[in-house]
Amino acid sequence: MELLSSGFGFLVCSILIFYHGQKLSFYGNLISIKSGLGKAWVGLILMSSVTSLPELSIGISSVTVVGSADLAVGNVLGSCVFNLAVLSLLDVVTPGLPVLTRVATSNVLAASLGTILLCLVGVGLIVSNEISILNWIGITSLSFLIVYFISMRLLHSYGLKQNVVNELLEEEGSNPMKLRTVLFWYAMHAAMVVVAALVLPYFSEQIAAATGLGESFIGTLLLATSSSLPEIAVSLSAARLGNIEMAVSNLFGSNIFNVMILSIEDVFYTRGNLLRDASASHVVTVFATIAMNAIAIVGLTMRPQKKGFRFFAWDTLLILILYMFTMLFLYLY
Repeated sequence: MELLSSGFGFLVCSILIFYHGQKLSFYGNLISIKSGLGKAWVGLILMSSVTSLPELSIGISSVTVVGSADLAVGNVLGSCVFNLAVLSLLDVVTPGLPVLTRVATSNVLAASLGTILLCLVGVGLIVSNEISILNWIGITSLSFLIVYFISMRLLHSYGLKQNVVNELLEEEGSNPMKLRTVLFWYAMHAAMVVVAALVLPYFSEQIAAATGLGESFIGTLLLATSSSLPEIAVSLSAARLGNIEMAVSNLFGSNIFNVMILSIEDVFYTRGNLLRDASASHVVTVFATIAMNAIAIVGLTMRPQKKGFRFFAWDTLLILILYMFTMLFLYLY
């Protein structure tokens, strides 16, 4: 009975996150049009930050209310690896050229910066005696913040130099809504996403206890998948609108923001060092995400002109296979 009620609560929160995540896509697209910002810039910064708010809310709730480093770290890293798996889904739902061939090269920079951050996470998980600040905040967590802000600066500068073309700017007058109104509704839907995300760790802990699967696996698979629902909603909705650039850049940008979230979680986790207290099995997720990033970078660089495996290009198919093997390994581990 406890498992049933926890599962029902988890499902309700997930539906709320998915619904309001779709709305974020619509209003985010309007913001990119009416503000004059490039779609790649909006996807990397605005959309990725807001769609990652569930990870931030869940992480803070996991370490303060539940007191679980594994749920917090598993949720962030699981979201990163799941976001890259969504690239495979985008390849299926978008006919024509492979999805990584149809986006700006600025995503190569985003994926590379995300890889650097993930390497730092791996160091934090492996090193057992890293320098701490205020007795519990690791120096690695501080590096996440520094690299994140450098990354945002680089991505912004690169986007401006590339003069990202926003063909939708010509349609600015097609929607009568004022920018202030768009921003208001954007904020309202973002708030709903955060509220629903705050409750998820409680249900996740109950499910982990009832099933005996463990918090590392639940955090990496179930909790991470649910917290990534806004990314799915935003990317799929953006793809249906023909905005492939926002769909893809949102995923890479979310991964950069996700790693930065670990530094915030470490501040709230006063029981010790967040990464040191988390399970060593999370290193597997880090390595898998780095490998998936590398595959994506190759695809973005080579830009294949056709899908060689029915619905998939070779790059997104490899990413999907790697994701499935990672989840299987974590389940058996």
